[in-house]
Formats: sequence, structure tokens, C-alpha cells
Amino acid sequence: MLGLATSQLDVNAVVGGLLRDLAFAQTSNQKMFGYKRAAAAVLSLDKSLADLVRPDRTLEKIPGIGPASTRVILEVLETGGSPTVEDAVSTSPKRADIERRRTLRSHFFSRAEVLRILRDDTLGGPVPSDYLGDLQMHSEWSDGAPALVEIVEACLARGYEYAAVTDHSYGLRIAGGMSMAEAEDQHRAIESLNAVYTPRFRLIRGIEANISADGSLDLSPDEAARFELVLAAPHAKLRSPDDQTDRLLRAVEHPHVRILAHPRGRIAGSRAGVVADWPVIFAAAARAGVAVELDGDPARQDLDYTLAADAAAAGCLFALDSDAHTTFQLQYADIALAHARLAGIPRDRIVNCWPAERLLGWLAGERRDASAATFSP
Repeated sequence: MLGLATSQLDVNAVVGGLLRDLAFAQTSNQKMFGYKRAAAAVLSLDKSLADLVRPDRTLEKIPGIGPASTRVILEVLETGGSPTVEDAVSTSPKRADIERRRTLRSHFFSRAEVLRILRDDTLGGPVPSDYLGDLQMHSEWSDGAPALVEIVEACLARGYEYAAVTDHSYGLRIAGGMSMAEAEDQHRAIESLNAVYTPRFRLIRGIEANISADGSLDLSPDEAARFELVLAAPHAKLRSPDDQTDRLLRAVEHPHVRILAHPRGRIAGSRAGVVADWPVIFAAAARAGVAVELDGDPARQDLDYTLAADAAAAGCLFALDSDAHTTFQLQYADIALAHARLAGIPRDRIVNCWPAERLLGWLAGERRDASAATFSP
């Protein structure tokens, strides 16, 4: 065993971040993409790198990892840092940008760390068997890949009782947002599938509405009412230093919004996302019975466990979602579960842990009657 491995909380995340630093320090696009691929390979490993070291202090073969990346890995396992990376960064003309990116990867987990958290029986909160359905995913109807029937079969394979297809609404054309005519066609397709799969499984008619800069949605109230589930999410003005509390409050107060999705809009190593008074947002969401989301996309992980703990203290409901765009990505729900466990969120506050009948009743009922205050921690 090399020196540092057991003292790092998430050594794979440390190495993945350093390999990304090394990628951005390259002048060759080929080398840059090579180190990015290596970082992605490390972050997606099921095992900690510390467990892949042989007795002779060499590393087991990892697909996507070449000799240069292996050197960085062994340096980190031995010392906690990488002279190779630091030398490259210090002489790079992009040093300032790399240093900026380093500040934007706090509280992001590697897959190995997610699996460790899910196995840790000292933690409370939800376990995978409690999770009954995913409430944010995208299909071929917007910017996702799978057909609706592929989503149903993949969800059944994961043991789900239900799922919501939440393709983008028409205001986000860059993501293939659906027109209302397309949404109506999708609803008919969903109802046809439900006629076949009920009672084993229920596909929910959802939409991911875009929160405009002023807090309005890209759906009229009448349009929003046609969906069983409306998620509202910010997709623009995500790098602004301006406070956007009022923007998110207006979205939370919209009568048809049930979930505030990836509330910050952060991306690992790229942007910090929305600046807001989060205690005020969480208090408003708790009063309105709007669930706040823990988005499990590896690059988002938003909310992370630190803000999720604050939301739990405020009395919020939660949705833990994969934000999948392929059926393989449904496993990203594990990341949301890991953050929920670290935040100590009770199962009864997580709408994905509710049986289908209770969830559908919440979606169909008066929103403010479903306030988080009615659920015990």
C-alpha cells in the first residue's frame, strides 16, 4: 500500500481533478483529450485507486490510463499531490484559468466514493432499495437518446415502480425542447405504454421547464397544467455574480412547479452556478411543498450534501434524480442517494421513496396541502 491512499476521503476525485488540470495545461489538443479521457476513466471506476496497487507498488491495468497518467496516480497515492501536474500548471499560459477551475470542484464524488457511501452502514438516510423511481430523465423527444419503451424497460430492470420523463420545454430550443404539439404526441405515447405496463410500472408525464432570467417559466399556466409533473430549472445566467434569489423565489411560487431542479446549475470545474440566499429559497420551498432536487449527473451533483443538509433543516421535501440522457445514466441516481445519505435526509422527505400511489396523489393534489411541514423528519 502506498503512503497516502488511506488518508484521502476520495482519492479518485483528487486524481481525476489533477488529470483535468494536466489536460488544460496541454498545448496539444490530442494530449488534452487524452488526459480528459484518463480523468473520466478514473472518476468512473468502481474501486478506489488505492485498491488497485499491486504489492510491487505498480498499478493494475486500467482501461483508458496510459503511462503518463499512471505516473500521476502513483505520485498522488504516495504523497497526496503530483509534482508532474504542478510543474505543468506552473509553466502553462493557462495557469490562471486552471487555478480558477480548481475552486469549482468541491463536494463532487467519484463513483468509487459513491459506492463506499452507499455501503457505509454508519450513515442513515435512504438506501438503493428505498428508491422507487426517477423523476428527471430525457428521451429522444428532446436531447436524450432512448425511446420511451427503452426507458420503461430499463427502469423495470432497476426495480422501479414509476419514473417521469421530463424532456425540455420549448423555450430551450438548444436542448431540443418540445413544442406543445410534440408534448401532446408524447403524452399519447406515454398513455399507450401505461396501458400495457400498469400496474407493474407507471410512466409519468413530466416536463423540465426553463426558469427565465426574471423567474418566469417558458410555459403558460394552461400549458403547465397539461403535465403531471413540472420541474423548473435554471439554464442561463449561471455565471453571473449577481444575486438571483428573487428569480428562484418566483419559480418556487409558481402554482404548477413541483420540483426545483439542479437549483444552482453548477458544473464541475467550469461554473459555480447561481448566487442566491439559499436559506430563503429553502424556506420558501418548504412552505410551498416544492421538492428541491439532488441531481445525480456526475458533473452537476447539485444540490450537494452541504446545501442539502441546510435544505433538510429548513423542512424541505427532496427529489433524487439521475438527469439521465441514456438508459446507462440511470445509475447516476446513486450519486444523488450518496449526497442524501451524507446530508442525513430522512426517507419520508424523499418523494422518490414514496410508493406510487402516494407520489401520484402528491402530484395531483393541491400543492400547498403537501407542504414539507406535514412530514416528520
